[in-house]
Amino acid sequence: MAASLLCRRVPRLRWRPVLRKDFTEAQLVPVPPQDEREVSHHQEASPQGGYRLCYNPSTYHHSARNSATSPSQTEGGEDKQCLYAQAPSWRQQSDLYSVSCLRHICSSNSPLLALALNKGSERETPAASPSHRKATVPEVRVDPRAFLKGRPVYASTTLDLTRRPEPIEWEEAVSLLQKAEVSTGRMTPSDVSRFLVEISRSHPDKMPLVRSDQRFVVVLEDSVEHLGLFTQLQLLDVLRSLVWLEVPSAHAVLPQYEAELSRRADQMSLQQLLLAADLWRSIGRRVPEFLQSLYESVCLNLEQMGVAELVQLLYVMGESRQCSRKLIHSVEKLLVRRVPQLYPEEVGAVCLGLFKSQTSISNGTVTRIIDKAHSVVGEMSDFAMVNVLKYLRFSYLYHTAWLDAMAQEVPARAPGMGVQGLMHVALACSALHYHNDKILFAIAERVPSLVPHCRSKDACKLLWSFGTFGFLPDNPSFYPSLTEALRSKKAEFRRYPEHLLTGLLGLAFVSQFPEDLIAFALSPHFVSLALKSKQMELKKDLFTLDGVVALEFPGWSGPRLSPELREEVKERLWNYAQSDLCQKPEVREAESALQDLLGGEQFVVKRMILPHTRSIDLEVHFDSTGRPIPVNPASRAATSPQDSRASERASHQGSERMNGGVTITEQLFAQLTNTRKPSEPFSPAAAVTPAPVPGLRPVEGGRLFDTGLDLSTDIINSLARPRGRGSAPQDSEGTVKLAIQVVNRNHYCYRSQKMLGLHAMKRRHLKVAGYRVVELSHQEWVPLLRKRRAEKLAYLHCKIYNSL
Repeated sequence: MAASLLCRRVPRLRWRPVLRKDFTEAQLVPVPPQDEREVSHHQEASPQGGYRLCYNPSTYHHSARNSATSPSQTEGGEDKQCLYAQAPSWRQQSDLYSVSCLRHICSSNSPLLALALNKGSERETPAASPSHRKATVPEVRVDPRAFLKGRPVYASTTLDLTRRPEPIEWEEAVSLLQKAEVSTGRMTPSDVSRFLVEISRSHPDKMPLVRSDQRFVVVLEDSVEHLGLFTQLQLLDVLRSLVWLEVPSAHAVLPQYEAELSRRADQMSLQQLLLAADLWRSIGRRVPEFLQSLYESVCLNLEQMGVAELVQLLYVMGESRQCSRKLIHSVEKLLVRRVPQLYPEEVGAVCLGLFKSQTSISNGTVTRIIDKAHSVVGEMSDFAMVNVLKYLRFSYLYHTAWLDAMAQEVPARAPGMGVQGLMHVALACSALHYHNDKILFAIAERVPSLVPHCRSKDACKLLWSFGTFGFLPDNPSFYPSLTEALRSKKAEFRRYPEHLLTGLLGLAFVSQFPEDLIAFALSPHFVSLALKSKQMELKKDLFTLDGVVALEFPGWSGPRLSPELREEVKERLWNYAQSDLCQKPEVREAESALQDLLGGEQFVVKRMILPHTRSIDLEVHFDSTGRPIPVNPASRAATSPQDSRASERASHQGSERMNGGVTITEQLFAQLTNTRKPSEPFSPAAAVTPAPVPGLRPVEGGRLFDTGLDLSTDIINSLARPRGRGSAPQDSEGTVKLAIQVVNRNHYCYRSQKMLGLHAMKRRHLKVAGYRVVELSHQEWVPLLRKRRAEKLAYLHCKIYNSL
């Protein structure tokens, strides 16, 4: 509870410590003289005037073992827990009596802490009454172990953290410690086990006293000498007592306990091993050696596993982020048989375990699991539903029935969901390119009220997800509230720089540019932090953000990436493009056909026009009369003058030439329309011989390009009528620059013509750079790959010259 103590003026005011429970911080804030109305308004609250002493609790240290909804077990538990850096000291006001101290900012966004750090001065604005304060939406808590309530058998393989042993009185605990001191060196394994079990029943508030008592320390250290003499049950009882005693996960005795349990793995039952794994999880210690022993034991007892044991195994795999590759194939077979028996919450637990352990299984098995989830979605908790979406995102599987169900479930549930769950829903939709207005509107309406509970990851991935769809919600506070959340999380970005870059790129997709945050992200200090992670993804994200600044802010005077770093990333991106994007059959065929259409290799260049967009284009130029201009320096240098003149003559001959490029004669027109020239029989020798396309199999009959194209009236008219000068953008010399894009379905939302964020931004930037975009759509161009060469040329001719 925040409190205000009123003090009279004194000649020399000093800070005086007050009685504090737990950890507190104090701050003296001077209250300047107020006018009579203000004084009368506050007279009852501040009869003396003068100085007000405000104190607020600082970081609260809640043990993960005291609550079933601890940070490591909440919705976002699969992620690294944010260790927040020391925040800068509170900015002091320009008076002599303001006292502030460094504080460790906690993630709870406590209203008390916010009050102490509020930038608005109490000297200017009277304190609002409780009835007029804007209520903060409470944080939504979830139970990540709700599946344990479905079957009684889980009691033998897990520890219920919500049911502590009946506490003993402190006097009894002191008596136990005294007896242990008297018996030092003479305690048997049974005595040690009994003592640890009994002392672990102390009240949670007294646990720090117990752990710091030297008599307890001696017994705990001596227990290592008795490890080999403990029975299986005693060993598990001792491990359970260490959970209740809240022994730190890095305690020196724990490695010996892990080694002993690993040694005994072949002597313990499967239920005992699963219980031990759950106890280690509760302690918070990674035990790879023990888990390997557990997995080996599971392989030997796989057929004895029931539904509960299977679900608990997958849960342990997820919490430990560890999966045995030799085991997963057998577990998948068993999972297929057990799926029909799973309860709704168990389906969510299975999906979460597979997601956290990054375990890939066949699409058929994933589909069975999602089918089961779809059949019981109405009975699933929000947490379980979100876990199913997480694994769909990881598997990159589009399950139509499930996603259609989400369009109904999410809008109905969103008002009661927490920000982490909503973030994962939005992230799954963006990863699957599933654009649904109902889902996005529901999330956008709920999120601004939950911003105080946002982690940096939540805010940034929400911005990325909505930016990917280019979605502008009706709620005008959606983007501003999340952007403000980024500003308040700068301390976290120093530890997790990838989050800031993700959020800023999401904002750039929807043309929102917080200049202060962009300058912070491109500052030398932040760039050096990002580069320390040694992840190429961060370099690419920095490079993309730098490219956005170059085009969107021509007069930018803030920091930019160094030329050396830009060249390094550009070279790596181009090397990847040459080995992958440039080799795709649809790209190679488009390049070849354009060269034939325009008159040679020198008229087409394949390159990354905007490297920061991470994709390639086919670039062609035309003069003011519509004739192609050479743009490929390499081809021009490799072409002799005689070849160049021959190519020029070929491109200018023919009375029916259409503004440069391929000559359209009556015979070619007859071929394109699948008709014969009346005065001259069609000769097979005159047909255009198709070039083989790598990566494509022959169609029926063993031949490529042997089917006709139904040419529409528009195409025929385009071929028969020369094109005049259009409205395409031109440079100062009258040159028209075209960026021809061979797009694929991954550039668009699923079953939609709405382009995704990065690709939509690229279109915008190409126009800013003076290019006219010509799209060879996936639906049109890919089917043409199996058609005759003449049909491709006709299609490209229409696309190119219609854009001029």
